[in-house]
Amino acid sequence: MTSNLTITETVVEHSGDESDDDEDDDVVEQSPCGRWEKRRQEVMQRDVPGIDHAYLAMDTEEGVEVVWNEVQFSERKDFKSQEETVKKVFENLIQLDHPNIVSFHRFWTDVQGEKARVIFITEYMTSGSLKQFLKKTRKNNYKTMNEKVWKRWCRQILSALSYLHGCDVPIVHGNLSCDTIFIQHNGLIKIGSVAPDTIHNHVKTCREERRNMHFIAPEYGQPGHIVDCAVDVYAFGMCALEMAALELHDIEGPVPKEAITQAIQGLESPLQKDFINRCLAENPADRPSVRDLLLDPCVFEVHSLKLLASHCMVSNDVMSPDHTQESLDPEKVIAVIKRADGSEMLMKKGNSPTLELEKFLEEVRNGLYPLTGVEQVQKSTPWQRPKSPANDPEVQSINQESYEEETRRVINVRCDAKALETGDGKRLTVTLKLDDKMNRQLTCDVKIGENPLELADELILYGFANRMDRENLAKVMEDALR
Repeated sequence: MTSNLTITETVVEHSGDESDDDEDDDVVEQSPCGRWEKRRQEVMQRDVPGIDHAYLAMDTEEGVEVVWNEVQFSERKDFKSQEETVKKVFENLIQLDHPNIVSFHRFWTDVQGEKARVIFITEYMTSGSLKQFLKKTRKNNYKTMNEKVWKRWCRQILSALSYLHGCDVPIVHGNLSCDTIFIQHNGLIKIGSVAPDTIHNHVKTCREERRNMHFIAPEYGQPGHIVDCAVDVYAFGMCALEMAALELHDIEGPVPKEAITQAIQGLESPLQKDFINRCLAENPADRPSVRDLLLDPCVFEVHSLKLLASHCMVSNDVMSPDHTQESLDPEKVIAVIKRADGSEMLMKKGNSPTLELEKFLEEVRNGLYPLTGVEQVQKSTPWQRPKSPANDPEVQSINQESYEEETRRVINVRCDAKALETGDGKRLTVTLKLDDKMNRQLTCDVKIGENPLELADELILYGFANRMDRENLAKVMEDALR
């Protein structure tokens, strides 16, 4: 395989906020490794106590927009006393890997200026917050949200909270509200702005400045109170109420208790009323756990075999075989149904709704349909993106023979080959769809007689593909080169 590999990364994500002002695109600061470039434009997804600034930034390795968050400490001595604790908290946050949680990518500290800073990079949610969506829905004269949609949203939020609370050291979100929950165009819910209590207590921004005080549990801040998972359950209960009773969004400013009580009483479903009332119990000991809520009759559903099978495929990295020549045969028998009278019904590939199934698998993979009431298998090591080079001239100028191993799996592959004008080989174009929805296109000239397994080994060696996809890549390239 010749070494003139040309790579084009096609990014699925795109920004919904385009500005004609070129000054907003100016790079005003870079991360120590040079990967993230901070812009002038501030973003609105920053309703987090303790975060002083949030700017739009560019991930130069992946080619996507991200959020550059800055936490500023009032005194350098305050930071020194908490430095190790803060680092440990953020290292745990970076390890979070859940489809319904906004991703933390990297963090670092800056103690060069007058005030120490913690800077961390998070996923940029372009579709807006749940609060914005609910307000728009209310303006269209809707009084309540469709109960089926409400249940789907609740399950996604609870799935994310269950993941946080189920960590070896439970992580309390501590900042849950409809402003810190984001909704994408396909209905996917993601909770963001996980703000650990370490930040709340040791930065210049005061918690009293926070909006949406009705989301804060009554016991929060009382003498001797230790923040625990019950505060998240209370905040979730308020989110569930705001999602169900849209008239609450007519209130400007603080939401009084009388309005909350009236909104609950106005709900038609007794199950919904009981569900929300138990979440909003004054005594934290009376509130159910997130796990209990997932099993509550109000939101629990018996999963279809289709959903269970899809989760099994996703969790075990099983790819759909739609890229092979064999699978394209519409006459291929994929199932046999035996009737009571002894006759058989053949289900052929051409009769199966392939596109619908692929779309459903993608939605499951993205977290749109989480499983509830099913024991999840915990992976021993969380998924991590390829690391950036260290901020070291010697490392940055490292020999080209050293490459980072690709940890992302290939979920789909397409391969095309065209004969070279010289007649001694083919130009091979391989398009990989990775499990984080990124597309990678690789082009190279292949001589006649080259071994597809060796070609796959080179893709793995240069960090273009995961070693677990070797056999599959070789098979697809072999078919294309025939």
